[in-house]
Amino acid sequence: MPPFISRRLLLQAGLAAGALTTLRLPTEAFADDEFDVLRARWAELTTGGAIDATDPAYTAALTKLSTQAQQFVDTMITASDRTALWADVPLSPLSGNFSISYTRLKTIALARATTGATLSADPGEQLSSALDFLNVNAFNETLAETGNWWFWEIGAPRALLDTCILAYDVLSAGQLTAYLKVVDHFDPDPNRRTNSPTVRETGANRVDKALIVALRGIVGKSADKLAAGRDALSDVAEAGKNSVFTYVTSGDGFYRDGSFIQHGNLAYVGSYGNVALGGVANLVSLLGGSSWEITDPNRAVLLDAVDASFAPFLVDGLMMDCVSGRAISRGAGGDHRNGHATTSTVLLLASGVAEPYASRYKALAKGWITRDGLNDYLPGASIPEISRAKALLADTQVKPAPATPQHFQFYNQDRVVHRRPGWTFAIAMSSKRMARYEWGNGENLRGWYVGDGMTYLYAADQSQYYDAYWPTVDAQRMPGTTVSTQTRQPGGTGAGTGTVAAYADWVGGASYREVAGAVGMHLINYDKTLQARKSWFCLRDSVVSLGAGITGTDGYPVETIVENRNLHENGTAALLINGLSTIGTYNNPHWAHLDGVAGYVFPQGGRLRAEREDRTGSWSEINIGNDTAGSTTPYTRRYAKLVLEHGTEAGSYAYILLPGASKWETAARAVDPGVSILANTATVQAIRSHREQLTLANFWAASTAGGITTDGPASVVVGKDGRTTTIAMSDPSRTVQTVRLTIDQRVRAVVTADPAITVVAIGRQLVLDVAVGGTNGATHTASFH
Repeated sequence: MPPFISRRLLLQAGLAAGALTTLRLPTEAFADDEFDVLRARWAELTTGGAIDATDPAYTAALTKLSTQAQQFVDTMITASDRTALWADVPLSPLSGNFSISYTRLKTIALARATTGATLSADPGEQLSSALDFLNVNAFNETLAETGNWWFWEIGAPRALLDTCILAYDVLSAGQLTAYLKVVDHFDPDPNRRTNSPTVRETGANRVDKALIVALRGIVGKSADKLAAGRDALSDVAEAGKNSVFTYVTSGDGFYRDGSFIQHGNLAYVGSYGNVALGGVANLVSLLGGSSWEITDPNRAVLLDAVDASFAPFLVDGLMMDCVSGRAISRGAGGDHRNGHATTSTVLLLASGVAEPYASRYKALAKGWITRDGLNDYLPGASIPEISRAKALLADTQVKPAPATPQHFQFYNQDRVVHRRPGWTFAIAMSSKRMARYEWGNGENLRGWYVGDGMTYLYAADQSQYYDAYWPTVDAQRMPGTTVSTQTRQPGGTGAGTGTVAAYADWVGGASYREVAGAVGMHLINYDKTLQARKSWFCLRDSVVSLGAGITGTDGYPVETIVENRNLHENGTAALLINGLSTIGTYNNPHWAHLDGVAGYVFPQGGRLRAEREDRTGSWSEINIGNDTAGSTTPYTRRYAKLVLEHGTEAGSYAYILLPGASKWETAARAVDPGVSILANTATVQAIRSHREQLTLANFWAASTAGGITTDGPASVVVGKDGRTTTIAMSDPSRTVQTVRLTIDQRVRAVVTADPAITVVAIGRQLVLDVAVGGTNGATHTASFH
């Protein structure tokens, strides 16, 4: 048992002698004092409970926790005239340092309460005194919010309540009353933003506040507060308007297509989505079997989101950066850590939900952990996370869920994921609905092009974007983008978050039988000096990228970035152009190959610049946030870069990405690409895949290509599988009500058809009217014999 909590206190809390053997207790377990049992349960969820501290699996985590907590104890200022608790976090009025101070106190309290953690002496009195100091000098009900509202309404209250629960035995009733008074002041209503009461909390912020108010109810033994926290998840106060258990059609929350949006116009499942899922998982585990159990009949919306919203973006345990917003600039984060957070949350959720969810969640988590090539889930896990993972990995009845090949079009958040055996390709776009990128609070100062059609290739190298990528990459030349070479300046400093608007009016695509897809974006850059029609046609073994109608008006040369690959420190991967390893510029190249990554075929030539460069940067260059500021430590990473130069007259481009291909396979595909480019203009872009019997086209306006004619904007895929012809179609422009498709295919009968599709004619030509109005770019499908 932890060295500084007496057995008497454990008995009072219901923790001794195995009183809490599971996270879901039968209702009768709360016969004496539900609040005490819930408080004990939260302590167990936080510390991991009665672990075997001699188990080597916990050694590193216990050492890390003990060392960090002891450092905070040893460096804490204890003088009676102190003006801060730590010299490096002065309590300036506009800073969030008071919240950081509470987080450090929570770390001390956590070590004190954790079985097997060691501290040189009981820091109970120190904790008590420090909490009083902050209450008097930095966080009380007489103060007005300054700086970032999040510190006042989420960061500090959460850390304070956690500390109150973990150090409950050293705090007097008077102290708890004073601390709860300030929580009630800054979080009186979990449904509303306190510093701006007209703002209704949504998504992750709502879940955060629901958990805070529920914990406040437990510490203060208030049934009303506990119920208010639970009910905030369902937004009972406003008849479910902002419930996290309801699909949204605009703004923040989960969408039926799997999209998750936060801050109104940002794809954010990897950061805020994790927070939302984690908060609900904690409340499910905390309140299960109690008088306040979550019973909302619509909770399946969030439970289904594990498969629909999170799993598509998890690649062998890592969470793609394209859905993590400004958090990509946080050195303490990264795609592996974000993925681990999702894995941990899904495992926690599995312990508190019924079938079939529980088994599915365990299978997903086991697959993510066991396929993680860096093998860093357990080394980086907390003690409760280790406990859950150990049990999962030891359970032979749970089989890892496989990484299933699939094509996803998230039309509500302008993201596409194309998963194939051995590799995954993702595209991050923006539109009039979705922002290019988010900056603010000193974060993400070079995120300029992450929403301009940036592409991500995940293959054997699982540390590609994790190994100091964001501070060292040439942020003006992100893979997949078409850009002006005009130098950009860091965007965004000071308090508050902001987004950079996008102007694209045609963004999205059509998904074909969940195995292939057409994707397009009418790029209009940030200052409207550059335009391009960009298409990506995602096939079983390749991605064909086309660009047309490229025009620049600022006088700077325009470039399309084919690749900008992190080779890590002193990487030696061979980069070949037409079989030669010479770095330089090539006119009308046929193919390129980057060893261990991919082959690149250029069916229409162009002017290609091949570079290998060492780049040095630090996390502090892209993040100076108060509580997320990056280290000034310089990192040097080597990059292989392929750039198509368009000059000032711009024009068009075409290249085929062959993930995992050898140099011999790439050379062969340069001779016989397996695809034909049918059109590459500002009106229509289309290809024919001979290998897959598919025609894929993006019509920016009414046009004809590849035997397909449309009378308006459309993304279309036509495929033939044996005697069955399947058509998939969407209107990414969202500007028309009906699109007529005329397809040069002889068919005899309808097999299946989306309700939005009306068959006008069958015979030598197939004519369809597709009612796309109001469907927000969703794909409509019909099959014929």
